[in-house]
Amino acid sequence: MKKQILKSRVIWTFCSGGGGKIAFTMSEILLSLTIIGVVAAITLPSLTGNINERTWNTQRKALYARFSQGLALMPSLSGYGTYQLADATAGTSAQDTAAETFVTEGLSKVIKINNICDHDHLQDCGIVTSYTNLAGSIKTWPTKLSEMNSMFTGTWNDGGSNGGTNYQNPQKNIDTKAAAFETQNGESIAVYYNPNCQADMGEGWHYSQPKMCANFIYDLNGNKGPNTVGKDIGFITALYPSDPIVVAPVPLAQNVSGTKKQTEAGEACTKLDAESRLPNRDELSAMFYNRDLIGIASGSFWSGSVISSGESGTAWDQGFNTGHRDPEPRSVGYLVRCVKR
Repeated sequence: MKKQILKSRVIWTFCSGGGGKIAFTMSEILLSLTIIGVVAAITLPSLTGNINERTWNTQRKALYARFSQGLALMPSLSGYGTYQLADATAGTSAQDTAAETFVTEGLSKVIKINNICDHDHLQDCGIVTSYTNLAGSIKTWPTKLSEMNSMFTGTWNDGGSNGGTNYQNPQKNIDTKAAAFETQNGESIAVYYNPNCQADMGEGWHYSQPKMCANFIYDLNGNKGPNTVGKDIGFITALYPSDPIVVAPVPLAQNVSGTKKQTEAGEACTKLDAESRLPNRDELSAMFYNRDLIGIASGSFWSGSVISSGESGTAWDQGFNTGHRDPEPRSVGYLVRCVKR
């Protein structure tokens, strides 16, 4: 039987049993493997990134749920530990057990904690020495309240309720040291605590610093990396000592372009990212407390918390320069930073 030799890109081979089989040449196999390798190199990082993002989102939501439930069980978030400045006249030395006591005597009773570390041993709880903030800058991990946000220990001019005088309150000069702990799920969490935090008293123009009781900066996988805000690093904030409000906003990496009226701000968020929204008043205050993590140094930002409706109504804004928050006409143009839903 006449056998035809194909002039295509395959060759005929003959086995002992007769009958031809089609096979690829070595060069064709190598070319195919090269193509597969290139495609894998392009797609695998994206697939891995998506998997990590979903894992972090799930873990972040679970952590927030545990904190919300646990902190609600505490009778009060204020008053833990001792914070005392050195006073040479009175002959007293500085004392600071506030954050550590808050964890050991308060938080550990309502949240399962594996390991607790004092200010001098934060790294023993998986806290890294530096991280990448949301703006892409490398920052040193804060070890006390003023390093988290310098506006907690500054002097601020109160142009509203106190008639332009320097703002004096129990918050001033408090600069507690951080403590840290590890959870059963492997999260590393640093705690920044204000033992003199104040309730929401229905004020008008006021500063948001005294309203913060505890701020938690978490790293979902300890020091494994990427140690980046918006990925494995984020924050949870508890405001008000009784009936606390616990928030954990996840800000987008950039502002909405330009300034917007408050009546336009929500729609501007949706246009920037369909899965985003305006932060409420307390979420926006939490973003101010963690402004270094986000990379916002200044500016006034709109919240989604409306006091009175309509174009002529008012809503809450948050100042990132000093920490003031106050009702403003919704028709005023302020900056907008959206958060993920």
